[in-house]
Amino acid sequence: MIEELSKLGYIEHKNLEMSYYSLAHYEGRAFHIWKTHKDQGYKIIFVNGTIATRAFKQLVFNKPFVNVVFGNITDPVGEGVIDDFTSPPKANFTGVSYPVKVDDRFRFIRKIMPTAKIFAIIYADMPQAHSYKRWVENMLNLQEFKDINVIFRKVKFVKSEGGHKRMASFAKEHILELNGIVDAFISSNDMMGGQKPFAEIVYKHATKPLIGLGRSDVMDSWGATASIYPSLVWGGKKAASMIKRLFEGESIKNIIPAWPATGIAIDLVKAKKFGLTIPHEIIEEAGDSIVDTSKN
Repeated sequence: MIEELSKLGYIEHKNLEMSYYSLAHYEGRAFHIWKTHKDQGYKIIFVNGTIATRAFKQLVFNKPFVNVVFGNITDPVGEGVIDDFTSPPKANFTGVSYPVKVDDRFRFIRKIMPTAKIFAIIYADMPQAHSYKRWVENMLNLQEFKDINVIFRKVKFVKSEGGHKRMASFAKEHILELNGIVDAFISSNDMMGGQKPFAEIVYKHATKPLIGLGRSDVMDSWGATASIYPSLVWGGKKAASMIKRLFEGESIKNIIPAWPATGIAIDLVKAKKFGLTIPHEIIEEAGDSIVDTSKN
């Protein structure tokens, strides 16, 4: 986002000043940050993720002269900051969400695993995971997905910076429990599901493939067999374009929130190990996001 802003003419320490703050998964920190710094004349607040968005909704929602752009939030509709992705923003929040639409994700899984019917999602007890679970449950009510069953298991949310590692270790018992029942594991859209330790522990203890959340799950050999993922680069550029429009005086009510652009990553070595035949069109769509030792 910052790199794109520079290309658009807004250069940090030249004509752009930014302050950076970390909530470290503690929503309450936002209140102290805002109380201390709200009078510094910020033109735009960029909030990254569900926890930051939720916190600043309580602080500045519909407040005049404050524009908020969000990024990497799971469910801005469920959090109440927007109504949908087609209408003008109802208040002073707009931005780019993180997850690929769940129906698109399951359509992708169907293409690479056409006979699979039972899936496991192990998720952390945190807001974005609960939103994602609700999305999946709503999707399963559609006629298109009536033949699919998703088994959910929850692990305790650990707030610390390294909490994703502990949560991944908590997931082990569920992996072992469900391995003989499901056709595949699906990474949940949360702090645990999007990190390396979870993918590693699934690959180590399961005999079923993992459908990851991001590109790194596959391309950095974390353990996933395949992934349809949100493009973080595209998301950063899109958020930068929104910020530019706000800097130039456009009303936030004209800036429609956006779903992310997507990409596909496939590990053909793991696909072969799990007996999957990846359609040629999927391989073509993945482009250079392919792991294939035959090309080495």
